Amino acid sequence: MTDSKQSVSVGDRVRSLVGNQTSLLIVVMVALSIVFTAFSNGTFLQTSIFSNILTDWGSLILLAVGQTLVVISGGIDLSVGSTVSLSTVVAGFVLVKVMNLPGTIHGSDAWGYLVIAILVAVLTGLAVGAVNALLINVFKIVPFIATLSTFGAAAGFAIIISGGMPLQGPNDFALINPIRIPGIDVRTFDTGLLSPMVILMIVVVTIVGMFLHKARFGLYTYAIGSNAFAARAAGISVKRHTAKIYMLSGALSGLGGFYAYVRLGGGSPSSGAGMELFAIAATVIGGASLMGGVGRIIGTVLGTLILYTVQSGLLMVGVSADWKQIVVAILIAAAVAVQTLQKKNGAR
Repeated sequence: MTDSKQSVSVGDRVRSLVGNQTSLLIVVMVALSIVFTAFSNGTFLQTSIFSNILTDWGSLILLAVGQTLVVISGGIDLSVGSTVSLSTVVAGFVLVKVMNLPGTIHGSDAWGYLVIAILVAVLTGLAVGAVNALLINVFKIVPFIATLSTFGAAAGFAIIISGGMPLQGPNDFALINPIRIPGIDVRTFDTGLLSPMVILMIVVVTIVGMFLHKARFGLYTYAIGSNAFAARAAGISVKRHTAKIYMLSGALSGLGGFYAYVRLGGGSPSSGAGMELFAIAATVIGGASLMGGVGRIIGTVLGTLILYTVQSGLLMVGVSADWKQIVVAILIAAAVAVQTLQKKNGAR
């Protein structure tokens, strides 16, 4: 009798863990860290490794957050990667070709020009988001096809504007380098973990998360994704709110383009290549349902961290980088399988 109760209790705990997406993702993160630390003889625990993971995380998180908003609303945005490429190229074009600024301007001397770059990049992303909204709301094109069209167009414009070559402009690489604690010898103890750009990404993600989970914007987003007809009957302007979501996704991708500009020291037409797949993967791994109405920012944050933890860990244990796409595909399939299991447990 007691054994039966204990077994039921253990089963309930397992189902509870699987049903709680955030707890499950944290457990997966911890497990991955333990496994990679063991197979790398403790090297994986170095601060420099986590700093690299966070730097990669910063390059994707805004795209994944924008994708999360779109997916919760019942849509999809395949243009986020190309938007990064286009926005970083346009920013570089304005600084290098229009303002005739050399790439030799570095450090604090470049800050004023970087302000121009971030404005140009975000406005470019907004423009792509506006085109997506126009195609979806006015021309009634389904989001998959609409954003697939802008995906190709943005990638093409990025190559045309840049001539297929990087545009090296003013930059301050200190913005992407980890901040180190003064007075500590970095040769014996690497203290760098977060860079100013990663901190900026964390701030932006926090603000977007508050709007999604604490404001009317989020309430409307979930309502549209759950049942657009009911949302419209409740007085929500579905078209207007959909336009806001896609424009916000575009703006976040544009900001991601600025991140790429700072990281590479200029605008490159290949900066966002393939990032749409990783953004979707992080969103799904984080627990968002492609059917709409389900998803949380914290899940996307953890999903993005898991993606880059796996990639970095596999490289450290000797797995070729060519396996990256396959690993991402496996993670997506596993995440969808977990969502199916959660639905089955919820139906019992």
